Amino acid sequence: MEDGTRTPWVVGVSGASGTPYAASVLRGLLAAGESVDLVVSRASRLTLLDETGLAFRDAHWRDDLAAWLARGADGKPDAFAGVDVSGVRYWAAGDLAAGPSSGSYPAKGMLIVPASTAAVAGVALGLSKDLLQRVASVTLKERRPLVVAVRETPLSGQTLKQMVALDEAGAVVLPASPAFYAGATHIQDLVDFVAGRALDAAGVPHELYRRWRGEIGGGAPGVPRAG
Repeated sequence: MEDGTRTPWVVGVSGASGTPYAASVLRGLLAAGESVDLVVSRASRLTLLDETGLAFRDAHWRDDLAAWLARGADGKPDAFAGVDVSGVRYWAAGDLAAGPSSGSYPAKGMLIVPASTAAVAGVALGLSKDLLQRVASVTLKERRPLVVAVRETPLSGQTLKQMVALDEAGAVVLPASPAFYAGATHIQDLVDFVAGRALDAAGVPHELYRRWRGEIGGGAPGVPRAG
């Protein structure tokens, strides 16, 4: 899409465990034909390295992103080979002059996947200590959709209060809680359920999980998925 008409979703990846959730959301957005602006926090690079063995480098972000999105939740490096990342624009987490840091920058909204408790606190308090938090603050003030996929357990009282503050500010607080009624038989199915619910909250169409159709037992292992 040309810059003049490009209106992306901003995806922020914080340092919480759950980088496969972020990968699934990114694949879902790209499969839906959406443009994406990506912000990867400094802490999330360490989590990505720990969970996948993959580095994420500013100078080689496109190659590193392609390798990340090709990787399945079970660690297989070529589970999603050939994902086209040409629709992604990357912004460094320390770049507070980046396009999405301004409300005048065209964007559809933002998804923070996964969201650490530190990210929840920073956004709820309006700290804007890095680009991820700044874009979230801009998203709220511009009344654009903000989906915050919290990945932590148990939750402290302070974090719960901050989650309520985000809800009151207009964000969708979406705990990374996989469900089993969709017929999950693989770790990727559980990851895709959470990613799919995040995309549901953003209003982005996808086919990441089997939706409930009022059929008891339809999610049991071995039952064919409805089309």
